[in-house]
Amino acid sequence: MYFEENLKLLISSRHLFIYILSSEEDRLEYTITKILDKYNIGNIYYWNFIDGYNSNPNYINRAKRDPLAALELVETIDSSTPKFFLFKDFHLFINDTSIIRKMKNLHKKLKNSNSYIFIIASEMKIPTMLKSIVTLIEFSLPSFEEILIELKRLFSLLNINSNISIERMALAYKGMSIELIRRSIAKIVSLNRISPQIFRLIAEEKKQYIRQTHILDFCSVNYTLNDIGGLFYLKQWLKKRSYAFTKQAQNYGLPAPKGILLVGIQGTGKSLSAKVIAKQWNLPLFRLDVGKIFGGVVGESEKNIREIIKLSEELEPCVLWIDEIDKVFSRLTNNIDSGTTNRVLSTLLIWLSEKNNQVFVVATANNVLCLPPEILRKGRFDEIFFLDLPNFRERNKIFQIHLMKFRPLTWKKYNLNSFSELTDSFSGAEIKQAIVEAMYNAFYEKRDFNNNDIINAINDTVPLAFTDNTTISSMQNWAKMGKVRLASK
Repeated sequence: MYFEENLKLLISSRHLFIYILSSEEDRLEYTITKILDKYNIGNIYYWNFIDGYNSNPNYINRAKRDPLAALELVETIDSSTPKFFLFKDFHLFINDTSIIRKMKNLHKKLKNSNSYIFIIASEMKIPTMLKSIVTLIEFSLPSFEEILIELKRLFSLLNINSNISIERMALAYKGMSIELIRRSIAKIVSLNRISPQIFRLIAEEKKQYIRQTHILDFCSVNYTLNDIGGLFYLKQWLKKRSYAFTKQAQNYGLPAPKGILLVGIQGTGKSLSAKVIAKQWNLPLFRLDVGKIFGGVVGESEKNIREIIKLSEELEPCVLWIDEIDKVFSRLTNNIDSGTTNRVLSTLLIWLSEKNNQVFVVATANNVLCLPPEILRKGRFDEIFFLDLPNFRERNKIFQIHLMKFRPLTWKKYNLNSFSELTDSFSGAEIKQAIVEAMYNAFYEKRDFNNNDIINAINDTVPLAFTDNTTISSMQNWAKMGKVRLASK
């Protein structure tokens, strides 16, 4: 509805060149045709590089492989009836000097006519010299309501009878084009799998789609809150917001949570927590490798962060996991790249502060002392949690969790209290690695691992708290000053 109103406003206010960003050519063409027919405001002419003009029999195949001739034909068609020219592939030639000059000349002549040119493109390539005469608008991916309408139409057309919630399916397809949804439904029907397993297939389809963007990674989530040993206050915070993205929460007037920043020592469960949040809230998880943001071409990094924001908003509701944010946005690197990092960070922080959509951001950082202070400012995230090395009770629970997975029937025979005493200053990751090391040693000797194997593996392990004591002590002292919320009791 927004696109329809916006397009109608631009036409009525005499915007002659309208550049429409969309990856869905067919859906966009159908929508524009429907809008113009609805208001009965003119004739439509379609042009693409291979076929030339292909809708009006009077101009069939005219201007084939010739974008300049396509513009010249606009000049020659004169009538009192409004005319709308839909140009596909045209953006690939718009930076040509002759095209730029022709468009500027044509703009003067079209002021006294009823002609409008729509340039349909999947990427923005408006030359600086044309920005004053070309108006840019965006045709977004289908909304939840539009997907719901399409699914109902397909179910009716294909005579699909199922007890699966069509609303839940529409939510699962959010962020995908209508064409991809149709192909997915056709695949599901051909496999004859209209069952609860359908959501796994949809997730796989979305995973393939996200992979093609080369920006985000779709993460499978199989962890629950029970897989986290300790972090009591973080768990409580998450439980209270488990239904924050439901209609009941919206009706209650609750604003959607923005996100959290998890800082702390390596191996203490920051990445695991991001996966647990998605599982606990029943939302898809998309991981952003911040290294993918930065490119070698001038302006590419800024473009990438804008595309990431746009894509994540199209995929809402979702969890966006920004892993190891301190590796890129650091006080030490902000002044060595001609300001690119600062500009990217500024775009991200403005979005974090002003966003009102259902994208929950989970950012993780190992060294909080390296982060620029503007990231830590209130308003960027709902809360900042510090994940410290586990205490005795938490280490006991971590041993229990891992041993229950490795030996579900015999885990009680292991001396958890003894292990917990010996692993002071160990992280959760180091505890797991000690168990794995014990298993390898016992497997090599063709027997099951026992208490002594784990104790020997613990004694052979040198924890990070020993090798990097200065940095870890500094972070712990910083957290104890009350500048951040502790995740554990």
